[in-house]
Amino acid sequence: MNEPTIIDGLHKRYGDLVALQDMTFQVSPGEGLVICGPSGIGKSVLLQSLAGLWPFASGRVRLPGGSDAVMFVPQLPYLPLGDLRSVVTYPRRDCDDDRAIQQVLVDVNLPQLVLRLNEVAEWSTMLSVGEQQRIAFARVLLARPKAVFLDESTSAMDEKLESVLYQRLRTALPDAAVVTVSHRATVHEFHESRLELLGDGKWRLTRLTASG
Repeated sequence: MNEPTIIDGLHKRYGDLVALQDMTFQVSPGEGLVICGPSGIGKSVLLQSLAGLWPFASGRVRLPGGSDAVMFVPQLPYLPLGDLRSVVTYPRRDCDDDRAIQQVLVDVNLPQLVLRLNEVAEWSTMLSVGEQQRIAFARVLLARPKAVFLDESTSAMDEKLESVLYQRLRTALPDAAVVTVSHRATVHEFHESRLELLGDGKWRLTRLTASG
């Protein structure tokens, strides 16, 4: 069984400004946590710290399976030059199962790309931002990490499609921890807990009832 994601005494300040103060909690396997708060309060910095991408904070973060078992999904994912197969499987280099790749494209509502795996193009200019975000979800479904960190990763989608993708993510990865930053209250239903950043380093953790 997966280990929990453990945050112990996380602390971050910018000069005299305290951004995070003595933050201690854990995200159990299969649990969803949504991080909320006003713009500019430090939600993305916190998410990056939890994912092990922001080293400029004190305290301890223990990720399930180590950093190799974690995926961080930014608002605008990186799409390398090359064929679509390499774009969908990025950053993995060991996936040559075209049927699995085609299936995840269908799962994220990109069936029009299923027969284009060998096509080489500058996909970051050919695909809309919403389509690029769906590619990022396809990568997660394909890689099956133990923890997923989503930073406004559905911002270019409508709420109906956002709901579909969160439902598929939670169903396909039932044992993965899912941590989300989003301005949309609609994503809360797919998470069991909410972490609110209140300013001056203060925070509040509350339980939700997830239905996704």
